[in-house]
Amino acid sequence: MNSTLQVLTERVQDAMIKIDAGGDPLVRASQDDKFGDYQSNCAMGLAKALGKKPREIASAIIENLLIDDICETPEIAGPGFVNLRLKPGFIAGCLQTIPLASDTKGDRLGIAVCPKPETVVVDLSSPNLAKEMHVGHLRSTVIGDCICRILEFQGHKVHRENHVGDWGTQFGMLVAYLRRTKPDVIDQPESLEIKDLESFYVEAKALFDKDDAFKTESRETVVALQQGDVATRRIWKAFCDESLRHCHAIYDRLNVRLEDRGESAYTKLMEEVVDRLEQIQQEQESKDKPKDWYVADSDGALCLFMDGFKARDGEPLPLIVRKSDGGFNYATSDLATIVHRVETLNATRIIYVVGIPQKQHFDMVFAAVRKLDWAKENVILRHLGFGSMLASSGKPFKTRDGGTVKLKDLLDEAVERARNVAVNTKSETADNPTNQENDEVDRIAETIGLGAIKYFDLSHSMSSDYKFDLNIMLSLEGNTAPYLQYAYARIRSIGRKAGVDWSSWPTDTNITLEHATEIALATKLLQFPETLDTITTELRPNILTDYLFTLAKTFSRFYDKKLGVRVIDASPEELKMSRLRLCDLTARTLKLGLHLLGIETLEQM
Repeated sequence: MNSTLQVLTERVQDAMIKIDAGGDPLVRASQDDKFGDYQSNCAMGLAKALGKKPREIASAIIENLLIDDICETPEIAGPGFVNLRLKPGFIAGCLQTIPLASDTKGDRLGIAVCPKPETVVVDLSSPNLAKEMHVGHLRSTVIGDCICRILEFQGHKVHRENHVGDWGTQFGMLVAYLRRTKPDVIDQPESLEIKDLESFYVEAKALFDKDDAFKTESRETVVALQQGDVATRRIWKAFCDESLRHCHAIYDRLNVRLEDRGESAYTKLMEEVVDRLEQIQQEQESKDKPKDWYVADSDGALCLFMDGFKARDGEPLPLIVRKSDGGFNYATSDLATIVHRVETLNATRIIYVVGIPQKQHFDMVFAAVRKLDWAKENVILRHLGFGSMLASSGKPFKTRDGGTVKLKDLLDEAVERARNVAVNTKSETADNPTNQENDEVDRIAETIGLGAIKYFDLSHSMSSDYKFDLNIMLSLEGNTAPYLQYAYARIRSIGRKAGVDWSSWPTDTNITLEHATEIALATKLLQFPETLDTITTELRPNILTDYLFTLAKTFSRFYDKKLGVRVIDASPEELKMSRLRLCDLTARTLKLGLHLLGIETLEQM
């Protein structure tokens, strides 16, 4: 199924060329269906260039617009909007091209992959291996996974990079503490098991702060680790593997796939980054033009200076690449990752799903690699910043004693609350709602609870903070995952009541669109491909949540006994089959859309 928006854009573009006008046709889906299904707003922007009134330009565009096979007669509204309403026959014809559920291509709903796939790196989650994952890791993990799913669906080659913190001074302390408290790890590192990473870290830090001998031992361990001592590296690796085991228990539960690549993987490349910069520094000095220098020493540190970045006192703000003590930092690591992603992975698009507070850091890193020509203009660099998840009070999310809330505990609470919803809700979608086995209730609770958390996060604008509220998240009403999961299960129950076997659905079923609610539902289904195209460009998951919520509401009106149409008992048989086909397409679109959000569906609730 092709994008209707793309087809309309091309048609309006052709009409603009005929009147010697260039630019973007500005075709968009209408926000209010009384103005048609789509609108072109280009006439206002062309008025000055063409020296004509917008309505006159709009009229000229319509005169040259070859669109009779798609739309009713276009109309001009307001100062010069061109309103376009699709013909029901065109909509029905497009939907009939969608493969049936039994088709091998049915899962994609006939949506083709992009003709020119890119290699994309998405940097997501990125926990510190010294501690367990906490609520602060949720947004990066969930948003990043959604972006990956959509880009992969569109046909791009996606590297899901989990840039974990597994290097640095603190690991000397942790390895030294492992030797003291778990001596068996020296001979059997693969047997290491730490039940509570958070407590382990707190205990190690407490000993480090009060015991000078342990502090010395920790610092000596750091040196041994960095110099590649085999025994120390074995213990360090055992600790990292155990930490990642904790992380992947969360990832598996959230159904998130990642490629772990710790900071340690870039050790040699960070040294190479510094070598490259020192070579540039030497070349600068040989030219004897200090005003043009952008690689320079500052108080003993090796720094990069880019135009446009100033400190609060107005002085140039440096990006420190090597500290005065010779150590590396986040900037060194991030420069090395870009070098690897561009030169080794051949990425043409790199997306960092990291909180908004890191905006300036990434602005400086991106400016640096552009200045250094390590990432050419054909490589898109994007910091996908997001706001914070807050407690329902609007304050930072903390435990009662002020500590950090573990992500595992948050997920457990959501699932437990969802269990109460599953047990206490008698649904028309379940064939036997009063006789559900405990295992089935557990599965339903897990699906609803985790889906609710993901959806609530993704449905918010990324740039804004939001309040974590399980009461809203788990509601069966409103823009929530349970509402959409219920809508899907409800549609599937309609098929069962109608005795439909979707695997053997007749291939010659025609779709007939006459009733207003039929046309509205079919039109909304037709907009799914263009919705995905928009997200691929703008990287805003809430566009998809809004679309799915609107689709579910549109279906409710279609199936409403008073406002909509008869389905199971519709007559004649051809009309019944047509409406059941619309039900199937809606269910499959909801399922695919939720899957791209990382959310599972349930056949019964």
